[in-house]
Amino acid sequence: MQEANQIVAETLCLVIKSVEPGITTLELDRIAEDLCRKKNAIPAFKGYRGFPGSLCVSVNEEVVHGIPSRKRKLRKGDIISVDFGVKYKGFYGDSAVTIPVGKIDSEKQRLLDITRESLDRAIEQVVPGNRIADISKAVQGYVEKEGFSIVRQFVGHGIGTDLHEGPEIPNFHQGERSPKLLAGMVLAIEPMVNIGTYKVKVLRDGWTVITADKKPSAHFEHSVAVTEEGPLVLSSREKFC
Repeated sequence: MQEANQIVAETLCLVIKSVEPGITTLELDRIAEDLCRKKNAIPAFKGYRGFPGSLCVSVNEEVVHGIPSRKRKLRKGDIISVDFGVKYKGFYGDSAVTIPVGKIDSEKQRLLDITRESLDRAIEQVVPGNRIADISKAVQGYVEKEGFSIVRQFVGHGIGTDLHEGPEIPNFHQGERSPKLLAGMVLAIEPMVNIGTYKVKVLRDGWTVITADKKPSAHFEHSVAVTEEGPLVLSSREKFC
């Protein structure tokens, strides 16, 4: 799983370096798929429940599951959330990052900073004996204290020989008893944070999720293993970015 996730990490770093005003989201998709296949991995999202791309590319008010398009050119001041997964030697990797396109305004920058930090705080909770709810509370408590909102309709998940496995990992506390974390579990933790309302809606394409008030959203994700020594971030990009 670490090998699969390191392919994801390297690919995301290449995408980060490729993001610039004028590039299309389809070009980014091709860049990601080409590197993935050179590494003898399979793009996990392509064809998944009919999804047409290798990358999920979500711009500004798009939260998740944006479809790559040759018509969609990035503009200076945009933010783009890029989610990518692979299957490698029977196991899956999954990670996401939100990238500024050139210089962005202070509100969007703060959104990115808070969302990234909320993921870091969630990862700190990934220790044996804790519960899924500890992750949820870490994200929600921090994000809402900073004045932003947590998407509730979409959640993180377990990951392994399937892309989406149990348990679900909500970014908000549901108040009920939640599964206990055990060494050997791998969790795809993915805060989705909005500037305005937490409410979202799905566009007519059946995939693209946008904020109900059309204010910007950010998304960061890592696949994290539960170990006796503490959290192990399998999709860390430190080697590549």
